[in-house]
Amino acid sequence: MIPRYSRPEMVAIWSPETKFRIWFEIEAHACDAMAELGVIPKENAEAVWKAKDVEFDVARIDEIEAVTKHDVIAFLTHLAEIVGNDEARFVHQGMTSSDVLDTCFNVQLTRAADILIADLEGLLAALKRRAYEHKDTVRIGRSHGIHAEPTTMGLTFARFYAEMDRNLSRMRDARAEIATGAISGAVGTFANIDPRVEEHVCDRLGLVPEPVSTQVIPRDRHAAFFATLGVIASSIENIATEIRHMQRTEVLEGEEFFSKGQKGSSAMPHKRNPVLTENLTGLARLVRGMVIPAMENVALWHERDISHSSVERNIGPDATVTLDFALARLTGVIDKLVIYPDRMLENLHKFRGLVMSQRVLLALTQAGVSREDAYALVQRNAMKVWEEGKDFKTELLGDPDVTKVLSNEAIEEKFDLGYHTKHVDTIFARVFGED
Repeated sequence: MIPRYSRPEMVAIWSPETKFRIWFEIEAHACDAMAELGVIPKENAEAVWKAKDVEFDVARIDEIEAVTKHDVIAFLTHLAEIVGNDEARFVHQGMTSSDVLDTCFNVQLTRAADILIADLEGLLAALKRRAYEHKDTVRIGRSHGIHAEPTTMGLTFARFYAEMDRNLSRMRDARAEIATGAISGAVGTFANIDPRVEEHVCDRLGLVPEPVSTQVIPRDRHAAFFATLGVIASSIENIATEIRHMQRTEVLEGEEFFSKGQKGSSAMPHKRNPVLTENLTGLARLVRGMVIPAMENVALWHERDISHSSVERNIGPDATVTLDFALARLTGVIDKLVIYPDRMLENLHKFRGLVMSQRVLLALTQAGVSREDAYALVQRNAMKVWEEGKDFKTELLGDPDVTKVLSNEAIEEKFDLGYHTKHVDTIFARVFGED
């Protein structure tokens, strides 16, 4: 997590100040619940809230931790310095460190999820706008990087929209699954704290109680959360890769917006490189790289160990901050992406009608020719285009084995581009839910 690839709102979620503020709220709400239950004096619970508007001294907490070698105890000591030792004597009663750490971590993840959900919604809006803008912009579809059959740029955007819409659903599900809290005490039995305290704290923090916390919240929830981030990152790379291919000099059907004063190369002044989408490809690798450690965190010893802790202190901020930045960057790329429709048509016709071969094949079979013979007829004419630079339609019209089955008019009709775009509206209705 470095400033170059970070946005302030997401970074703030993971700041020490935010973390200690959440820790305070967990402890204060727990005291309120215990006071309501008559476990501790009400005045002591009220006294804890004296720290409500206090800026916790991160340096002081670090100083205490250097001695205690325990972060939660260091925070509790600092809190007692603020509210008074006697007033704070019931803070953390019946609780264990994981109650604070795990509940806080899930609060942070839910807040991060809210930002990522908003990011995805913004990206979807951009993709939808560009899809309708280029719904009928014909381009060549490719399989294996080779010309296949005509499609439209709008369908390309619609495909990415549908993929990101699935990711939005996944992100919402991941948020719901991670939004649990635990205030259950040592080994999660509630022996020293009433389950109603947990219910109160979770309600105040927008969480639901973890059914069985065993002192830690089960890490399968976190594995699913980070796996979702990894899938979203892969989808970002999927879109970025398409744009990078579009911007290749030999293709140049689209390119990233190149601003005034921008430089593409320190050595070659002519260069306009797809630097943003290449950057997104790299950032996607980083996010995916944090999924496996999250998976490996699921297996903990007995009721609790802290082998997951060091991992999460890294991947929590890094994965969410990186993905937030990547989604925002991709939205900007899509918004400003320059499309070249004329170049798309030029590329489509580069091999002189070759991409209509399937239509001719199907017409021959429908006219009574066996599929094997029809394939051979079409392929021998197609190979002349590849190898000799011939025109496909001209070759078909000059092939007596073809023309004895198909009339000239029938052959001409097979080169109509509109044939390939006749169901674009149907696909758009499926994707966008509109007529």
